[in-house]
Amino acid sequence: MQIKIELGDITRSRTDAIVNAANSTLLGGGGVDGAIHRAAGPELLAECLHLRQTSLPDGLPPGQAVATGAGNLPCRWVIHTVGPNRYAGQRDPAVLESCFAESLRVAKELDAKSVAFPAIGGGVYGWSADAVAKAAASAVAAFTDPGSVAEIDFVLFNERMLEAFQRAFG
Repeated sequence: MQIKIELGDITRSRTDAIVNAANSTLLGGGGVDGAIHRAAGPELLAECLHLRQTSLPDGLPPGQAVATGAGNLPCRWVIHTVGPNRYAGQRDPAVLESCFAESLRVAKELDAKSVAFPAIGGGVYGWSADAVAKAAASAVAAFTDPGSVAEIDFVLFNERMLEAFQRAFG
C-alpha cells in the first residue's frame, strides 16, 4: 500500500474516494465538510438528505462511515465520517481511530483502489495534530486487507498537521 502525505485541497484529489470530515447531520457545515459540499454541488446534498430520510434518520454517529456519490468532484465517491468533538466531551481516541478504520472498510466495500483523507477531528473538533496523526497511523496499520486499497493520500491543511503525519508514518 502506498501512503502519500501532502498539503493541499482534498476537493481536487483524483483518488477513487475522498473522506469527508462531516458533522452528524451530513448536510454540510464548515471546514472540509463545507468545502466538499460546495465543490460537489447539489447532488451530494440530495444523496445526504436521502440517507437522513431513510437509513440514518438520527444522523451518522461519531466513528462511523457511510458513502455517497461525489457529484461534481473528480472522485467517484465521498465517504462521510464524523469525528468525536473534544469540545463536546467526546474524548475517546478509539472513536477518532474508528473514523479512519471505518472509512477504509467502506472504501474496501466500494472497491476503491485509492482514497484521500483529511485530518479528521483536527479542525473545529479540537483534536491535536499528533492525536489525529496517531489515530490515522494506527488505523492504517490495523487495516486487515491492505491490498484492496492500493493508495492512501492524507491531504492536510497546514504545516503543523503535515509534520505530525510525517512523524506518525515515519
